[in-house]
Amino acid sequence: MVFKCQEDSFLKEFQTKVVSCEKVAGGYNVKFEDTILFPEGGGQPTDQGTVAGRMVQSVVRKGAEAIHFVEDDGSDSPPFAAGEPVVQCVDWTRRFDHMQQHSGQHLITAIFDREFKYNTKSWWLGTESSYIDLDAKDITREQLEMVENICNQLIVDCTPVKVDVYEPNDPALKSDVTRATRGLPEDVSGPLRVVTIAGIESNMCCGTHVRNLGQLQSIKLLSVEKAKGKCLVHFLVGGRVLRKLSECYDREIQLNNLLNGGPSSHIDLAKKLQSTVRATQRIAKKLTTELATVEAEKLNQLQASHSAPKYISLHRSDGQDSDFINTFLRMVKLPDCFIFLTNADTDGSGKGQLVLQGRPDDVTKLGPEICALLEGKGNGKGTRYNAKVNKLKNLPQCEKLVQQHFSSCDDGTANVEK
Repeated sequence: MVFKCQEDSFLKEFQTKVVSCEKVAGGYNVKFEDTILFPEGGGQPTDQGTVAGRMVQSVVRKGAEAIHFVEDDGSDSPPFAAGEPVVQCVDWTRRFDHMQQHSGQHLITAIFDREFKYNTKSWWLGTESSYIDLDAKDITREQLEMVENICNQLIVDCTPVKVDVYEPNDPALKSDVTRATRGLPEDVSGPLRVVTIAGIESNMCCGTHVRNLGQLQSIKLLSVEKAKGKCLVHFLVGGRVLRKLSECYDREIQLNNLLNGGPSSHIDLAKKLQSTVRATQRIAKKLTTELATVEAEKLNQLQASHSAPKYISLHRSDGQDSDFINTFLRMVKLPDCFIFLTNADTDGSGKGQLVLQGRPDDVTKLGPEICALLEGKGNGKGTRYNAKVNKLKNLPQCEKLVQQHFSSCDDGTANVEK
């Protein structure tokens, strides 16, 4: 069956009658005598719209029938009755975007085939960009530019696009011009549609298309993605090209302000900023290492004077990637001291790193309890316990827990260094 949306892709409203309305999980599956809402197929996503004011979220095709899913509004009775006349309205913005992308795909596919004999194995129409999967090992930048220029000239020329409908046994379908079936779903039955771009190609297709290439406005080939056994050419057509241009321009204005320079100097300014950041990171790493060494040496001196504390705690906010903890633990020489260290992320989220080191009995007892208080996930064995934590604002409770533990171990007063 050729649906009304395929007969006239520019029809925005259509009156038809309900055939059936069946209750399913979350809503109703509704069939109509005909539909202007395109059912997903041939690489093109479903249309969306309304029927008698009720939202249609998706349409799927089963053989010669289109099944419309209408969400349940909580009422006890079905939204439609068999034989009821209704008006369908298509989400035109979504439809026209899909028409542009689909017709653009036909054009791009045809030019790659004509110029380089690269066959299109499949295609995908995404929400942001689309791609064709070419039977090619690689696509050069020169080839992309050539295909893009040819496509855009055909758009400027307003090259006609027409749709013809044939019965399956029509001799015309056996001609060289209309023999390709690229993108046609396997279970299509009844009359067949052939989409022809004048002077370029003819292909069987179930999708919705523009009337001439001028309605595509423009085509932009973005990039080539080489994957295992694939060569994907990403592209934009029509309104998506303009939206991408607007996004890029807005980003350019922001970069002008951030980098204090115009577009022509963005690359140089970004490289200079990157170099400065790297130099700063090297200095910060050196200072962090020196600070950790000084802190460890101060405690080592207490050990040498036989006045080492039972436990110590150090809490910093250098970020989880900081070298402070590793350097401190490497330099400190307090075998009998319980060491409680945390390093918070610099974003103030309360997330960070926890490290406990000490006698196995203390680590085994305190590790899981502290980790739970800090809402973390960790593990430990022997003298070390490590964890990623999410709630460092609970550190005072952890400090109290540690203090109580060591107060119960002996009569001495625990020393805490922060």
